[in-house]
Amino acid sequence: MPTIKNKTKKAVLSNNAKVCSSIFSKSIGLMFSKKKKSLVFVFEKEKIIPLHMLMVFYPIDVLFLNKSKVVVEMKEKFMPFSFYTPKNEALYIIELPQGIIKKTRTKLGDKLTLR
Repeated sequence: MPTIKNKTKKAVLSNNAKVCSSIFSKSIGLMFSKKKKSLVFVFEKEKIIPLHMLMVFYPIDVLFLNKSKVVVEMKEKFMPFSFYTPKNEALYIIELPQGIIKKTRTKLGDKLTLR
């Protein structure tokens, strides 16, 4: 379970993120979960990755990172039963409990670490 840190702002976004690297774990994500948790999705290459919130019952924050783990796009308050297609390619997607982006003052261009 990696810790996600904003290296630029010296802030911890999550202490216990779950890594989703298999097709199954990526497709399930937060669906049907009641507990608000952090997920890190790891992909094979940078690409546009559309997201959905079907069967997720609470809003979340989402960060899109490039291969250098720099924030290239953000989606705050991603609402249940909605869809989002980012404009930028990403290698990592981080789903966080709602409010974490604001609380940690994370911005585009910030460098994150996943350890």
